[in-house]
Amino acid sequence: MKRTNLSLFIVATSCFVNPVAQASAQPSPFTPEQEARIGEIAADYLVAHPDVLVTVSKKLQEHQLQREQLRYAGRVMNNQRELLNDSDTPVIGPERAKVAVITFFDYQCVFCSKLAPALEKVMQTYPDVRYVFKELPIFGDRWENSLKAAERGLSVWKQKGAEGYMTYHRAIYRTGHDEGRLSADDISEASRQAGWMDPRREDFTPTLSRNKELAGKLGLTGTPGIIVMPVSGASSQKITVFPGFVPSEKLQSAIEKASR
Repeated sequence: MKRTNLSLFIVATSCFVNPVAQASAQPSPFTPEQEARIGEIAADYLVAHPDVLVTVSKKLQEHQLQREQLRYAGRVMNNQRELLNDSDTPVIGPERAKVAVITFFDYQCVFCSKLAPALEKVMQTYPDVRYVFKELPIFGDRWENSLKAAERGLSVWKQKGAEGYMTYHRAIYRTGHDEGRLSADDISEASRQAGWMDPRREDFTPTLSRNKELAGKLGLTGTPGIIVMPVSGASSQKITVFPGFVPSEKLQSAIEKASR
């Protein structure tokens, strides 16, 4: 394409970025015939240079992700107390940690199963971070052991604290049984490894209901859901929300961002 045509294409693009605003501001500087010709030139240019469309598409996706993250960050900041200071929620890591990683999960969720080893790797790399585990058995209506495993996890946390809970948590995921395959024997064996003893009847419905309500407030519609944020002084620039599976490298980058 000649330089004059490319220039015309650029001018045309700038004129049609917001056609409503353009129409309300002033009449088009082009005649109908010129506008038709500009459209032809633009179409020819895009056919000849498809990389332009790829670049524009990537930019649009980046802007959409940025806007989505800002919306998530706003919800996180409105619910910091529930995320960070629920005594019924299992927490691993130092009390004075500067960064927290909060995970909403279901033991039967296949993507949670894939996340578990990635999160374990991150926990080894960043032992000074606070890790918060929000039991969210969204598959409890489909597979009863989803709910039972979550309730048992909370019972182990209550009895055995952080060390016992992590022993149980890891043992469940290391069975590799998800999507309805987790069994009562799996739960019993993980409980045994954690040193859990069968107590009197316990009701964890309030805790699980709060977790479900909190996930809804945050806009998390499935599992896993991961939030990385400063423990204090949180801002939208330092909060990252992953509404789904994320590799360990991205988790680490989010921790670094939150710690700055």
